[in-house]
Amino acid sequence: MKTAKWLIFVVLIISIICGIAFFFGQNTSKNKSSYETQKTASSDNENNNTDSTAHQPVETTISTFSTNIYTKETGRQNNMELTASRLNDHIVKAGETFSFCEFLGPSSSEKGYQEADIFDNKGNKKKGIGGGNCQISSTLYNAVLAVPGLVVLERHAHSSYVPYVQKDKDAAVAYGSYDLKFRNDTGKNIKLKFDVTPDVVTATIIQLD
Repeated sequence: MKTAKWLIFVVLIISIICGIAFFFGQNTSKNKSSYETQKTASSDNENNNTDSTAHQPVETTISTFSTNIYTKETGRQNNMELTASRLNDHIVKAGETFSFCEFLGPSSSEKGYQEADIFDNKGNKKKGIGGGNCQISSTLYNAVLAVPGLVVLERHAHSSYVPYVQKDKDAAVAYGSYDLKFRNDTGKNIKLKFDVTPDVVTATIIQLD
């Protein structure tokens, strides 16, 4: 009788020990699995961040040029700001040719352009939709001239004197007739940046490495 009680007691103790061992084993396994999951997720995030950083090009300003605004027409200011915003952040890839007129298309009131002073082909001043765009193109032209790897393919002088650049440094544009074109032979992609205030137009060329 005593032997039977003793055996029951031993079996009970063993069962309790096995139960405790099983409980702690399960928790350890869960904790380990959770740690591995977190570690894997952390590793994936680090890799994603590294990949994202690796694909961000380094931007280097290689040229900038500014011109003063002498004519304070509301329509002219509107046109310059509109054109600058459309050109802003445009990327010209290595080996690519940029056309001012082809990129922008014809100026129209539907696009938000207004009437302002322009010169006709005889040098006469008159009103026309998109007046002021030539100051944007001329400012860009001078920024382009400062970069040896940018090759000017087309450029036209105005039919009359313009006050915002030196003689022979202007670039008249008129869709279908006069254009400003240059080819990017720098071997790198470049980005165009523009800023127009009530007093100054600035064109900046940024190299993307």
